[in-house]
Amino acid sequence: MPPNDPALRSFIAVAPDSDFPIQNLPYGIFSTDADPHRRACVAIGDFVLDLEVIEATGLTRPAGETDTVFNEDGLNAYMALGPAVWKSTRARVSELLRADTPILRDDAALRKLALVPRAQARMHMPFAVLAFTDFFSSKQHAGNAGKIIRGNESTLAPNWLSMPIGYNSRASTVVVSGTEIRRPLGQRKPRNVEQPLFGPCANLDCELEMGVVLGGRSHMGDMIAEADAERMIFGFTLLNDWSARDIQAWEYQPLGPFLAKAFATTISPWIVPAEALEPFRVEGPAQDPAPFPYLRQSPKRNYDIALDILLKTKSMSEYARVSQTNFKYMYWSSVQQLMHHGCTGCAMNVGDLLGSGTISGDTRGELGSLLEMSWGGSNPLELPNGEKRTFLEDGDSLMFRGHAQGEGYRIGFGEAEGSILPAHAPPK
Repeated sequence: MPPNDPALRSFIAVAPDSDFPIQNLPYGIFSTDADPHRRACVAIGDFVLDLEVIEATGLTRPAGETDTVFNEDGLNAYMALGPAVWKSTRARVSELLRADTPILRDDAALRKLALVPRAQARMHMPFAVLAFTDFFSSKQHAGNAGKIIRGNESTLAPNWLSMPIGYNSRASTVVVSGTEIRRPLGQRKPRNVEQPLFGPCANLDCELEMGVVLGGRSHMGDMIAEADAERMIFGFTLLNDWSARDIQAWEYQPLGPFLAKAFATTISPWIVPAEALEPFRVEGPAQDPAPFPYLRQSPKRNYDIALDILLKTKSMSEYARVSQTNFKYMYWSSVQQLMHHGCTGCAMNVGDLLGSGTISGDTRGELGSLLEMSWGGSNPLELPNGEKRTFLEDGDSLMFRGHAQGEGYRIGFGEAEGSILPAHAPPK
């Protein structure tokens, strides 16, 4: 049976609403208190399967292959092996976890070594981020941001409908879920003052995005065709590109985002293989005008992935959902973003990360940032306990979740979570 078959079942019990059925098998890097060595795993129900253990038995290696990749503290070496290996490895791991396969199911000693309760697994950065590019590819978000920031009806820049807009951000501050986020210091210029100020960001925001993880490379000077772009995408993860809106408003002209978007980016510890999302391909929005030939793509390049933003203040005991949107709304697809990234001959590498850009829908309940939800601070968001928010305050915690719903199972991405620490005192 193919790994995406809805009828597949594991010998490990998996709840219908679990993020991690046998049809998913997302990759991560973990350690435990008993064994602090970081190594690769896949998630299955309430367990992780230790791929270093499975690899050491030879169960995941092609015949005659002796190199190991799952004993490393990142997935980069495995991703560099390419789509054929990704496909065969996922099929083999799926087979080992199937209810009708006795190899792991009936070997108590191997199960004890290889299956670790997720509650005991400490998750780490799943790969070394070589470079990070953030895009701006939701038409709804781009339009809303234009109205809020520029206050005019011509909300899209003249180039926006011609190409995926993006900028090179910082790989050094991409962190895994659970990492606390320090409120940044920076220059800002409130409207009621004549000279800029230096101090803590006052308008701290989130951006709900999907991260695209590259497992392939291109050569400097070469363009990236559609089929090549598809082969280069290893998988997807949740991504929160934290944003200092007031710092951004002062610094972004004339060269665009810089420090306001470089202080922290949070990703989920799990990378869902692109292959696991094949059943959830959908058509994206109609593109008018028609893209240039180098950006033209086959149908169904978007994905139907439901996404949630949840917020918790210091006085709340539970997270409250403040937005629910969908990845399918993106105007420019991940494949188009990658084709555009390489159109001038820019070299792409294994471990590059692309941010989709903030994902927003048409209604207030489908917005991907507090900038939009509070309409630039003029319409505060009311939380279930009566508190209000325009932007994030110290002690607030944010969590992103997402899943694609299948027939009796769901392909989930875990969580991308972070809490806000106060800024350092500015120098005097």
